[in-house]
Amino acid sequence: MMTAITRRRLMLLLVGCLMLALAIPTTGVWAGDDSTKVEKKMEKKEGDDKAPVKVLMKTNLGDMTIELDRAKAPISVANFLSYVDKGFYDGTVFHRVIPNFMIQGGGFTADYEKKTTDAGIQNEWQNGLKNARGTIAMARLGGRPHSATSQFFINVKDNAALDVARDGAGYAVFGYVVDGLDVMDKIRNVKTAPKGMHANAPADPVIILSCERVK
Repeated sequence: MMTAITRRRLMLLLVGCLMLALAIPTTGVWAGDDSTKVEKKMEKKEGDDKAPVKVLMKTNLGDMTIELDRAKAPISVANFLSYVDKGFYDGTVFHRVIPNFMIQGGGFTADYEKKTTDAGIQNEWQNGLKNARGTIAMARLGGRPHSATSQFFINVKDNAALDVARDGAGYAVFGYVVDGLDVMDKIRNVKTAPKGMHANAPADPVIILSCERVK
């Protein structure tokens, strides 16, 4: 027969084992929680790839904030941001200004020296975005639909003709001026004069002082 002392020792042993079991961490549960957190972060990151991003373009005539449409023009936006992030546009000029059409820049220094660019990109002209007033689009060579590199233009009025494929493609819009349309109009109205190969260059340089993402 089990004595009272033996029963007491057995009870203490069982209680000790139970406390030890409770003290051991359940790593499986934590791993599951961490995996969930990682999945949520990944989902957020993938979602952010399509979220709009804004760029502040400072010029000697004022500032413009441009919202880029990554959902509809991912290639053009990624290309533009790659130039923005490495400071490529800083110190470049709007070298072509046509007051009833558009203002173009992003390829020449203030001395009108052409900058070395990356390779041309795929033309996204069929993304549903139209060349309307205040939109920014990729500039390219005529007859070469996929030749766009760093140069861009901002439509100062609705230019529906640029949405039509006349040489194999139209012109790809990838964003909108959301603040600073008055600055855009100020640039479109500057006096122009021929400068070398540029027939519609501003008489006084319109300089992009800096171009950076809005945080």
